[in-house]
Amino acid sequence: MTQTLLFACDLSAENRAAFARALRLAGEQGARLDVIHVLDPYLPRRVLHDLEEAVVADMQATLTDIREDYALPEPQVLLQTVAGSAYAEIIREAHEREVDMIILGAHRKRGQPDLVAGTTLARVLRSAPCPVLTVSHLATQEWRDILVPVDFSLTSRHTLRETLKRFPEARLTLLHAWDIPGERELGSDGDYARWRDREVARLRTQLERETEQLMAELDDVPELDLVLEQGEPLEVLMTRLRRQPPDLLALGSRGQLGRQSHITEQLLAEPHCDIMLCRAW
Repeated sequence: MTQTLLFACDLSAENRAAFARALRLAGEQGARLDVIHVLDPYLPRRVLHDLEEAVVADMQATLTDIREDYALPEPQVLLQTVAGSAYAEIIREAHEREVDMIILGAHRKRGQPDLVAGTTLARVLRSAPCPVLTVSHLATQEWRDILVPVDFSLTSRHTLRETLKRFPEARLTLLHAWDIPGERELGSDGDYARWRDREVARLRTQLERETEQLMAELDDVPELDLVLEQGEPLEVLMTRLRRQPPDLLALGSRGQLGRQSHITEQLLAEPHCDIMLCRAW
């Protein structure tokens, strides 16, 4: 069955990188690309009709320009407009078309996490029925290095499985943040240090076993690197992104529908790379 990718186009200059990435992914994966633009439903009917024709023409012109600029083949593409609330229509179209991924441009208000929650991007991330890709970098950048934060949760396992399935040729870094009780009070004690080192070694062995079980389910196994770092998960992740940004961050979401996690808000406000968010149902 042919995959379907859904790209929400807002016709802005900032949206161009995401459009190019959507076209590239569709071509590489042999997928159909559905491109939609959401119109204001409160405009007069005659204005909506005229605007729809102009928007579709603009999307077609942008598509042609991007294909020429990036030397991309033309995948199967469907250009459409819908009227309604932007985030609600994107979610509805994703359900009705049974898409495999939603692709959106990155949040524009960088460095302002308090402004993220009400954006179309954040709302789609909260309710999407499939992985959501937010794009902030040029499509010419290869996704060779992918960072996947991992723990022992169902969400983490699902995200790793999705990443392995979608990007079998990439190099994956699995990042786990750990924090053992007593480090602050007993960190300089020799007996405690030996116990801590044994616990970290046990943790690594367990993570490696979990990863091997997942890889055994797939035909193609990419290069993997398991990194354990001490600290609070958000702090560890943001430090890693600032110090050594990957090409793509594959992140699992355990937040309840309708609620955005603090980690996701911070990442949207400070996008060091493209982000794929996966929810485990």
